Amino acid sequence: MTKYTMDEKLHAVLEYLEGKKSYKSIAQERNVGLSPLKGWVARYLEHGMEGLASSYTNYTLPFKLEVLTYMNENRASISETAVHYNLPSDSILWNWANQLKEGGIDALKPKKKGRLSMKKETKKTSPAKGSQEALLAELEYLRAENAYLKKLNALVQEKEALQRKKKRQ
Repeated sequence: MTKYTMDEKLHAVLEYLEGKKSYKSIAQERNVGLSPLKGWVARYLEHGMEGLASSYTNYTLPFKLEVLTYMNENRASISETAVHYNLPSDSILWNWANQLKEGGIDALKPKKKGRLSMKKETKKTSPAKGSQEALLAELEYLRAENAYLKKLNALVQEKEALQRKKKRQ
């Protein structure tokens, strides 16, 4: 989708409001769809220059509920409601309505956007070097290592003894 500057939007809206051209001719000249052009005109009439400005924001749950309530109570269309609340596009309101219908109020709660943060590895708390606990842990490790090496040595000697027996026979 092509982005249009504030000036381009304003000139298109003013051309229509001055009665010089129709929606269709302005849309063809400026390579704009009819729906966005009609939206620009409606937003300009409702909010002035501020209605043409692009805005990116996160909407709170109470605001979303207020907008949806207004739409239902006044039987306003999605387009009319979006213009009334100066929402940047009708699709935002359409999404909110579907989320409410499918997931209830919890589905309308704002969600964090972007990538998840990297989790820092939690280091195992090891006892301070030289403390009695550290020395005992090291002693236990060395004893286990020593026992393992003795067992390995015994197995190797047993294997060699079997090979010597086979050679003699």
